Amino acid sequence: MDQLVAATFTMVAGVFGCVAYFYLSNLILDTALPARGPRAGRNINRANAIRPWLFLFPAIFVLGVYLVYPVVNSIWLSLHDKTGNRWVGADNYLWMLNDSEFRESFVNNILWLIVVPAASTFFGLIAAALTDRIRWGNIAKSLIFMPMAISFVGASVIWKFVYDYRGADQEQIGLLNAVVVALGGAPEAWITTPFWNNLFLMVILIWIQTGFAMVILSAALRGIPEETIEAAILDGASPLQIFTKIKVPQIWGTIAVVWTTITILVLKVFDIVLAMTNGQWGSQVLANLMFDWMFRGADYGRASTVALVIMVMVIPIMVWNIRNARKELG
Repeated sequence: MDQLVAATFTMVAGVFGCVAYFYLSNLILDTALPARGPRAGRNINRANAIRPWLFLFPAIFVLGVYLVYPVVNSIWLSLHDKTGNRWVGADNYLWMLNDSEFRESFVNNILWLIVVPAASTFFGLIAAALTDRIRWGNIAKSLIFMPMAISFVGASVIWKFVYDYRGADQEQIGLLNAVVVALGGAPEAWITTPFWNNLFLMVILIWIQTGFAMVILSAALRGIPEETIEAAILDGASPLQIFTKIKVPQIWGTIAVVWTTITILVLKVFDIVLAMTNGQWGSQVLANLMFDWMFRGADYGRASTVALVIMVMVIPIMVWNIRNARKELG
């Protein structure tokens, strides 16, 4: 009950604080640059130039506190020992380059980057194209999108029952092993099999992100001018040709945005690996490795070094996304 009251008070205080800030900032601006007198025109122009920054300042300040400061602090910690007090220079980076677990995590992240965005975007595109052609398409879309409402940990629990393994002499409660046994095969401990367990974990994120890709791409497909499709039909194009040569090229920009958005998410994947394998059996990823060093190894230096690697991998994709958005707007 106390938490509910505190949360409610915080929200109300936040709303009134925002209203007070914008009211007072506009009042001060209008007082400093009055829209009257001999300099009225000049003051109005200046006020119009300043006013947007008054609205942007809270967001810029919060971003500075919660984004810029952590980055600077992470760089500083990466040059210090596990306590963050003794300067060690590049020792943490040298450790990272020579550490087998880091190399394993890096390779696994690359594997996730290759498979998950491609598969999620592909299945999302196919689902978007097919659900728009059937009568119960909206119901199908709702079912495909539903996993997006589940947390990564919740999804991991669901799929843990799919991959569950019991001894050969026991009844299999895992869906996958139950099917294998019913077909005459032997049960397998799927998530403990090196390399393949990475693919089984990727299936979980693909299952979640396909709905996201489908919704965005479905909206893009509906935005294609009907005249283009009708002209292709009159020219004798088949449905497959219309889809691959008419529709897909026209929404390629949207496909790229969906792909890169999922790519950024994949670089930060953590919950699924932690809940399913905890990075064991060759399934470690960078975010989980950072978590291990930060909260289990209590080594701020090494954890910050791994965090910076993740950041460096994300930055080029974010820059590309921003440039692509500017091109579309401009």
